[in-house]
Amino acid sequence: MAANHSGAKACPVNFLVAADHILNTFQGDFLWPILVVEFLVAVASNGLALYRFSTLEQRPWHPAVVFSAQLAVSDLLCALTLPPLAAYLYPPKHWRYGEAMCRLERFLFTCNLLGSVIFITCISLNRYVGIVHPFFTRSYLRPKHAWALSATGWVLAALLAAPTLSFSHLKRPQQGVGTCSVARPEACIKCLGTADSHRLAAYRAYSLVLAGLGCVLPLLLTLAAYGALGLAVLRSTGMTAAEKLRVAALVASGVALYTSSYVPYHIMRVLNVEARRRWDSHCPNFTDVGQAMAALELGPYVGYQAMRGLMPLAFCIHPLLYMAVVPSLGCCRQHCPGYRDSRRPEDGKSTGQALPLNATATPEPSEPVP
Repeated sequence: MAANHSGAKACPVNFLVAADHILNTFQGDFLWPILVVEFLVAVASNGLALYRFSTLEQRPWHPAVVFSAQLAVSDLLCALTLPPLAAYLYPPKHWRYGEAMCRLERFLFTCNLLGSVIFITCISLNRYVGIVHPFFTRSYLRPKHAWALSATGWVLAALLAAPTLSFSHLKRPQQGVGTCSVARPEACIKCLGTADSHRLAAYRAYSLVLAGLGCVLPLLLTLAAYGALGLAVLRSTGMTAAEKLRVAALVASGVALYTSSYVPYHIMRVLNVEARRRWDSHCPNFTDVGQAMAALELGPYVGYQAMRGLMPLAFCIHPLLYMAVVPSLGCCRQHCPGYRDSRRPEDGKSTGQALPLNATATPEPSEPVP
């Protein structure tokens, strides 16, 4: 029996081929058409959002508009990685674009996925600062600071995604297995977004880092920011119950979208890596194909593939959510004590804040209600 790079016995090829046949069936039947539809909707919705920002917003952009535009860009770029992935998953599962494109596609998807999470967090924190610290916001927060923070966010996303350039790779078929076809999937070229078996421990550690820094930490910051926003709205004496409910519904929808897409995606990714690691460790000791197939843990794999299909829905919904929240949070301007309209600064000059996405609603008794 052959050995892998670490010197341990390698999993027999016929076991790997049988496992791939079972696992790839789910992708070929379910995943690729969903990715095509999500690509079309995400490109249209994020393209419309960027058009709206570029044509309707006065310059310089309000910081919240800067962050929302960055979110639309990251979602749009992430959506652009879906067509080659869908074409790859369409039976027979065969990568036609070379080694460099395989690595680049995985890197761009991961980078822009992280970018989306980072800019959602920036939007949430921007609203928190505007509500809880309105004096600081009006005195110190400027568009240039939002642009600098956005640049930092892009750099951070690229650094966190950089290991995918190493882990992703092509798996070429052995010589003499025939021509790639649905009947002969073992003859097809595979673009693997995960590590080889001998590097699964490192990839597992990387997946945990991505889950922590790219999901859990931003989620905690977002929850804290929206918690402060909710308290400020609830304490407002000028807003009606219906207005408070509308703002609460929009804030809750943002949190629900985050927790129903990014969180399950990262959880299922880690669980799938763990299941694969366990199966690979036992594979050399299986006596036949039947035993190897019975040991497959299909739950984590199917769950991860399902989230690969469902998670990009967030790219389609973000533009609707973050543009819809503008007029609804605008009620805070009219009714929350202490708000000063940023479109009417004291020096009489326009600040370009025509449509701020954050509402400053902290009570300031010494300042008259506009």
